[in-house]
Amino acid sequence: MRVGILALLHESNTFVTRPTTIDDFQREWLIEGDAVRKQLADGHHEISGFFAGVDQANARRATKGQAPIEAVPLFAARALPSGPIAEDAWSELLERMFAQLAAAEQLDGLLVAPHGAAVSTTHPDADGHWLSELRNRVGKETPIFGTIDLHANLSRAMVQSCDALIAYRSNPHLDQRERGIEAASLLVRTLEGKIRPTMAAVFPLMAINIERQMTEESPLAECYDVSDRQLGGDRVLSNSIALGFPYADVEEMGTSIIVVTDDAPALADRLGATLAERLWTRRHDFVGRFVGVEAALDECSRLDGPVCLLDMGDNVGGGSPADGTFIAHEIHKRRLPRAFVCLYDPDAVQQAEQAGVGQTVSLKIGGKTDTRHGQPLAATFRVRSVHDGRFQEQQVRHGGLASFDQGRTVVVDTDYGMTVMLTSRRMVPFSLEQLKSCDLDPLEFKIIVAKGVHAPVAAYREVARHFIRVNTPGSTCADMTRLEFHHRRRPMFPFESQADWRPET
Repeated sequence: MRVGILALLHESNTFVTRPTTIDDFQREWLIEGDAVRKQLADGHHEISGFFAGVDQANARRATKGQAPIEAVPLFAARALPSGPIAEDAWSELLERMFAQLAAAEQLDGLLVAPHGAAVSTTHPDADGHWLSELRNRVGKETPIFGTIDLHANLSRAMVQSCDALIAYRSNPHLDQRERGIEAASLLVRTLEGKIRPTMAAVFPLMAINIERQMTEESPLAECYDVSDRQLGGDRVLSNSIALGFPYADVEEMGTSIIVVTDDAPALADRLGATLAERLWTRRHDFVGRFVGVEAALDECSRLDGPVCLLDMGDNVGGGSPADGTFIAHEIHKRRLPRAFVCLYDPDAVQQAEQAGVGQTVSLKIGGKTDTRHGQPLAATFRVRSVHDGRFQEQQVRHGGLASFDQGRTVVVDTDYGMTVMLTSRRMVPFSLEQLKSCDLDPLEFKIIVAKGVHAPVAAYREVARHFIRVNTPGSTCADMTRLEFHHRRRPMFPFESQADWRPET
């Protein structure tokens, strides 16, 4: 038997004006054929999990004298979260994906990795679009099993196109490989005739604030307790809570539940409704806590460091520009020493590098992508060091990535002790190696600003004694009710506080 592997991963922020281009994918993943195996089989993400799951199944089959299942890598594309995918980029991605599918000839099943929150300029439900097209091409009889991001905005088209979808269960995302193995195991058992998966999805009329989307914290922790208890039940193969991605103005935006059972559709419906009702009854607890910049720095002064300030309005992993300056301005205003900030600013990198290490240079840094993320910070800096911006992460971190490249990078200091890392490419703060590779010791700082919400915690909990989520303005502002939606469902909590919902019977 032969199992094809496809991945198209993008989290699209429709409140970001810059579209995502094919070059953005080429900078991350745009891989075809056996190169997918060579580059991705040994990672910590779901793609590596697909390969590992097939390998584990083959080890079991070998003990019974059964022929191995062949994993057939076809296509993998991934780009850093940004604006909607441009029309020409979307067309090229699908053309290349389906060309690989056609060349693969007979496939007995498919393992797929959509993100679940992709939007193109022509297809608001981009993942539903390509999964529907995939189903049309392979027919109804070929099983399609997949993983989705915990932040997926699940659609009915996604559900109808697949036999089973499995969302990550942790935020920060540390279980991606495990979920890939789970999907592969279910597909193999289906091909062997041991199970017959039936899937149900429930769509409560609610959206969970990003500030409340950490799975190990209340109230989500209690909801996952209910989910875990369901998994112990007879004929339950999988269940998922897709928390949703609030920065996509699409009809599908919001929270959803998936339950997969073994030939028990009524059970899947019932368990899905139960889990969805649990989230709905806690909806007021998911609204979020909003701490402003000044209050956050006031709190820092009372805490032992390092304190990690999570810049929610400039959450790079949610598509923001990575050059927001609101926190940097307040640090500069207060002249706070031992503070670290990272900003995307290729122009400032070039100016500082031209000045040279050890030299003093006047720069206007950050705040250049647009006006929503603060004004440039004008100050005099000493150039500390220059780097190529490449670093490796050996540990399991959010996103499952091991190799990073933020382009030419310069570290500069103010006279009072604020350290700024200037990068030539937008970079997610998912690894302490980002600092260490530039000869910076995270423990030397009292304040570390990380442009994210929950994802940086996986790495920074090793050094930070406290975390404060800061409600900065921007394209990923924590208070989603301040964003202007045109296409979301109505009524929906918390936008319409009196919204009512009951599961369909």
